[in-house]
Amino acid sequence: MLATLPLGADELSAWLRLANARGLKPAALRALLGAFGLPQRVLAQPFGTLAAAAGSEAARAVLTPPAAGFAQQVAAVTAWCARPGNALVTLADPAYPPRLLTMPDPPPLLYVTGRLDLLHARSVAVVGSRSATPQALEDAARFARTLATTGVTVVSGLALGVDGAAHRGALDEPGGTVAVTGTGADLVYPVAHHALAAQIAERGAIVTEWPLGTPARSANFPQRNRVIAALVEGVIVVEAAMRSGSLITARLANEMGRDVFALPGSVHAPLSRGCHRLIKEGAQLVETPEEVLEALRFTQPAPRAQRGAKASRKQTPTCAATLPLEFEAQLDGLAQDRAPVSPPAEAKPAKATKAATLGPEASSVLAALGHAPATLEILAQRTDMSEALLQATLLRLELAGHISTLPGGRFMRASHC
Repeated sequence: MLATLPLGADELSAWLRLANARGLKPAALRALLGAFGLPQRVLAQPFGTLAAAAGSEAARAVLTPPAAGFAQQVAAVTAWCARPGNALVTLADPAYPPRLLTMPDPPPLLYVTGRLDLLHARSVAVVGSRSATPQALEDAARFARTLATTGVTVVSGLALGVDGAAHRGALDEPGGTVAVTGTGADLVYPVAHHALAAQIAERGAIVTEWPLGTPARSANFPQRNRVIAALVEGVIVVEAAMRSGSLITARLANEMGRDVFALPGSVHAPLSRGCHRLIKEGAQLVETPEEVLEALRFTQPAPRAQRGAKASRKQTPTCAATLPLEFEAQLDGLAQDRAPVSPPAEAKPAKATKAATLGPEASSVLAALGHAPATLEILAQRTDMSEALLQATLLRLELAGHISTLPGGRFMRASHC
């Protein structure tokens, strides 16, 4: 099991000060750490020495006194680190995910709850719409379960919809799941995923770069998406509208040289248009998780990962230590034209249709049907209706022209609905 050494008080304070220094760009921070090693040594340098290593702007940022309340922040992080399962992983620590080091702006600190080893595992992101259709939720869970069964770790963003389904699908499988969040490690967003977050912390891992107490803000989510894209070897977009944060994740993944996959959907489904756009732009169209495994050459099952938070937490010390840095050539920062993504919101109600006049059962069946064919058994599971009531409702919808019956006992929403 991957482990780290505890941080000393002075070193923890120095890391927090550098990580929070306003105006200190990631490339400059890496240059300073590469030149002087430990963060305490960076803070001990005079202005001229710092400026010679990383420029005058970086030197001013380093030497500017920390903001009011910094001592309380250090105390809060120290207390958080003392709790079982929590780890503060620094940019210089051996436990830092190696794929993130290929980013132009790797986070200087990662707050991790759960299994550090999952951040080094073969991994694939499964992302998509927050207002996902029933079919998308089933697809996300199926893809995630199959991938994780082979030992591949499934990464997502803990959002409503596809993200949550992906986490649940992978949670109990050997590969496990990692949630990258857009808030501080002491907060859960959305609130509806408190129970899921607890399960992931117990059996998988939750990771964030944001300081403790950071609330959900729209600007945080593109930042979170870049970490998801960098942490994995491929990104699967299950369902996405044309203006979706999942498309940002896919674009960032493509820029980083990761493979991008997209599931096709109905031409009548608004939430399939983003996937269709990705496919037109070169993303790989996939229909099964086996196609993803083959494309990424994940042909050999990985060793079965250890499960159980008790075993993991006993072997995972609290906060990470630092080692002297030997960084490779520095890259420029990410372009600043990332379009902000609105925070996750509850699913919007479907547009009203004439089916509403047929009763609430008809609206429920149409919502469960989505834009893909489904069998009677699938609809029964999605609606929790008795077989007799479901068949009667389907007949009314068919007579009213809202659905069509397909060969094989399948039903499909009419194109005008």
